[in-house]
Amino acid sequence: MKNHIAFVDDEQNVLDSYGRGLRSYSENWTMSFHRCPKQVLEFMHQHQVDVLVSDVRMPVMSGIELLRKVRASDALNATPVIIVMGESDRALKREALDLDASDLLSKPADIEDLVARIRNVLRMKDYRDRLLACNEQLEQRVQERSAQLVAARNDLLWRLGKAAELRDEDTGNHVVRVACYSRIVAIQMGLDETFANNLFLAAPLHDVGKIGVADHILLKPGKLSNDEMALMQRHCEIGVSILSDKTRLAELAEQICLTGDAGTTRHDCPVLSLARIVAGSHHERFDGSGYPYGLRGTDIPLAGRIVAIADVFDALRSTRPYKPAFDLEKTLGILTSGSGSHFDPEVVNAFIEALDEILKVEEELKESGDGASKIGSSSFLQTSQMVDSLYDQMAS
Repeated sequence: MKNHIAFVDDEQNVLDSYGRGLRSYSENWTMSFHRCPKQVLEFMHQHQVDVLVSDVRMPVMSGIELLRKVRASDALNATPVIIVMGESDRALKREALDLDASDLLSKPADIEDLVARIRNVLRMKDYRDRLLACNEQLEQRVQERSAQLVAARNDLLWRLGKAAELRDEDTGNHVVRVACYSRIVAIQMGLDETFANNLFLAAPLHDVGKIGVADHILLKPGKLSNDEMALMQRHCEIGVSILSDKTRLAELAEQICLTGDAGTTRHDCPVLSLARIVAGSHHERFDGSGYPYGLRGTDIPLAGRIVAIADVFDALRSTRPYKPAFDLEKTLGILTSGSGSHFDPEVVNAFIEALDEILKVEEELKESGDGASKIGSSSFLQTSQMVDSLYDQMAS
């Protein structure tokens, strides 16, 4: 494809001399000649111009003003511009260079000199275009790799949350529903979408600390003793520890994988940071009677206050060996009666306002009467596919 060179000068005889002198280069370049700067600007917006050659002194618009408009245009600012001016125009030369003129040419322009300048700026333009293309390719690769890493991270988070849930044989798709409910409530409260999305990913880890609770306590069919309850309640602190501590394996992995990366620092994942908060605060109560820290009111992190009501709602609505699933009226009665004592009133209100959307998710991920998941409690793959679908909807 031929490069296009546009010339602008208010003197027709100058344009004619350009045309005659450059006639032999028509096999390499296409050319257009303009007497009005406004006309050439309009032409540049409608056609590909690879180099603009402009006189500096023109009555309607100076070459300096034309250059300023080209550089101010997002569509045109990368176009090479050669300014033609007299030897005495020193101030204009400095101004043109300050505006990023690609080259300056003395008037009257020698054709061979003009050709050399055009070839030079075309060569520089080609280098720049190649560099931009390489940068775009690299950026695309980085985006693809980042997307792969995010997908892998999200998958690991879901699997970790599901691993904790599977220790309790009666919870079905509990962590999936709690994640969905939590995000819905966060959006209903007008919270930042990034926070809501991170909460969606962090919420499944709210009970990850149950991994550290002994089976004879976690799986006990009857009522727990006071001592057993105290041990059960430690799952919050265990969860915080699991999501906080840097293991020896992680240290070794960093030493092996980051060898030679001087100055590399370990940055905490925002989702894991939020997951720690949720794990440690989702059993706190608004009146300060919860555990493990006895936090009160807004001292309880907002993420924990949101997951708390999502967790309780799902537990009340689910069939368990020790209780049937509660109907919606009874469940809402428990939630509203707990407003201000167990739950943050603002979160309760948002939950009620978003109830229609919450019930739609509950229907998609509901359990059958025997507590089994509608989509198969033994099929993590199916659960993951449904979560992926919900996550795609969330991102769109």
